[in-house]
Amino acid sequence: MSHVLKHALGQLLIVAFCVAAVSAASPATSEFQKLQSLAGRWEGKDDEGKAVKTEFKLVAGGTAVLETLAASGMEEMLTVYSMDGESILLTHYCPTNNQPRMRAHPQTSEIRQLVFSFQDAGNLPNPAVGHEYKLVMDFDDHDHLTERWTWRRDGHDTDMVFRFARIGKKNRDWW
Repeated sequence: MSHVLKHALGQLLIVAFCVAAVSAASPATSEFQKLQSLAGRWEGKDDEGKAVKTEFKLVAGGTAVLETLAASGMEEMLTVYSMDGESILLTHYCPTNNQPRMRAHPQTSEIRQLVFSFQDAGNLPNPAVGHEYKLVMDFDDHDHLTERWTWRRDGHDTDMVFRFARIGKKNRDWW
């Protein structure tokens, strides 16, 4: 093999490696893409059988996902999900007028669940005041989602579980 051909082949391999490294999605990017795939309307029930609905929208040019959650007997809540380095940050806008921020750290396995843990909160005078503390999102299949919100007050936790089914257009490119 000629010296020129070997040099060209070596450069081609370096370029191919660089392209593969740049195009490989990080675990956080894959998790965020999973959230983006939720875009649309969902409805379901809570653990007491009461109606609940949510809608996910891509906002800010697709750099954030806005969830509008309406549970029976509760005021509407908003949650904004966005990438933050190698994790996903959420800010939850609650009718109790505090804004918990939670973070999900990347996972290396297949994304079937996202776990958001409390980081801090705006307008929370002290940790004993009631606030959302944790969110676990289980991606049951293409068209079914379970959200498990943990409310913390005075150090005691209460879970609210919402089971949703996608309504309207189906997204078969999810997995």
